Amino acid sequence: MSDRRKACVLVPIEDDLKAQIEAQCQVQYLDHTTPRDKLLAAISEIEGALVSPRIRADEALFEATPQLRVLATTSVGYDAFDIDSATRHGVVVCNTPGVLTAAVANLTMTLIFSLTLRLLDNENFVRSGGWARRETPPPLGHDIQGRTLGVVGYGRIGQEVTRRMQALGMKTLWYDVFDTPHPDAPESEYRSLDDLLAESDFVTLHTNLDESSRHLIGERELARMKPTAYLINTARGPLVDQPALVDALRAGRIAGAGLDVLESEPPDEDDPVFTLPNLVCLPHVGTATEETRRLMREHAVKNLLAVLAGEEPLTPVNPEALQNG
Repeated sequence: MSDRRKACVLVPIEDDLKAQIEAQCQVQYLDHTTPRDKLLAAISEIEGALVSPRIRADEALFEATPQLRVLATTSVGYDAFDIDSATRHGVVVCNTPGVLTAAVANLTMTLIFSLTLRLLDNENFVRSGGWARRETPPPLGHDIQGRTLGVVGYGRIGQEVTRRMQALGMKTLWYDVFDTPHPDAPESEYRSLDDLLAESDFVTLHTNLDESSRHLIGERELARMKPTAYLINTARGPLVDQPALVDALRAGRIAGAGLDVLESEPPDEDDPVFTLPNLVCLPHVGTATEETRRLMREHAVKNLLAVLAGEEPLTPVNPEALQNG
């Protein structure tokens, strides 16, 4: 009988990553679209799983997998997983922070420039023939130097965005649930959330999603922002009360928004966000580069194999589960 651990891979991965897992585990490969009842039956004896947030990891899943020790997701977000339930069952959940910092910071900067320089308006003007017909171009954009950037969530990504935008001449503020930044964080001024919203020309969100941060930005918070300010969200869609944002944009209570994430993904075709001329919306591409996605898969495989080998994983979300298992 093989003494190799039983693992299940529920995300597409490269052959070399498959080989790494197969060298240490008995592996089964399943599609995330497998019907729920068949999925739970198929994985009843696994000790480790490589997943994405498309897999709903709740009490029912943990009850169905009594030998499960590790759930390694190829994402940084883990709000699709019931962490309390995982911990009770001795299952350590691991994510992939760090490797995507540069990609998300790049996209955040891109959204800021897209809005303030009216890049999409001008691109559409050219593509539609307006320039060729010598029509009146879109209104001029604005410079960012001297403007104030408010960073909500001062972890790796928030700090990297701060560094980059400071280098381009922006003043920066930060807010987080803690009030003492990491020693390596760039020098920036702390504000309460209310004060940050009131002072900032751009507000960018880089915080985790949990019940305490759901709808962190709602009608009240949007009302505190300047009518000339922009909201950027490259973190998690439900951090923002989307109907409240739509109302604020329609009424001109804020100047615009750049979103890479929505409350419901994918959205309905008739979602009102698509009718707003002062909003730039992308299809959750913050980590969507070949290099970053590859690093995320590599990181997740390392987490999976470490726990199954009885070692400390790189990035456990609930390290206390290691003692419970």
